Amino acid sequence: MSTADSIRGEIPPVEGFSPRILLIRAPYYQNIVDGMTAAAIEVLNEVGAEHEAIEVAGAYELPQALRIALRGHTNFDGFIALGCVVRGETDHYDHICSATMHGLMQVALQFGLCLGTALLTVDTIVQAEARSAETGPNKGAEAAIACLKQIVIARRLGAA
Repeated sequence: MSTADSIRGEIPPVEGFSPRILLIRAPYYQNIVDGMTAAAIEVLNEVGAEHEAIEVAGAYELPQALRIALRGHTNFDGFIALGCVVRGETDHYDHICSATMHGLMQVALQFGLCLGTALLTVDTIVQAEARSAETGPNKGAEAAIACLKQIVIARRLGAA
């Protein structure tokens, strides 16, 4: 399925107290990540979620920041990781994409986290723009919905 064909998905009703979400942003491509952030915040605002954002240097640091957040004193119900990696002329792209996604999943599984991920891994900046634009499908909104759905599941199963 291409981004043009994707459906944002329904925002799930979140019962109980307002969820607290940490957005972890890798704004190496500032406009792209800003677009995904705005869409994610729009979704979070629709359910009355509290949210805050932190920034890391690049996509590679996303899983590291997620793990650091777990060591902090603030409890979050869910997390959203946002970033973009554009293919270049070397295999650096492959290493960064793989290590970042593996790292995010490893931390999420190890600690049972509610995590929505929008790490765009694209060949061109035009592809990234199509996935982060203000209008149309936006991967930031999709990541926020994924995070909220995980929170709903965790609460329903008594894991939150």
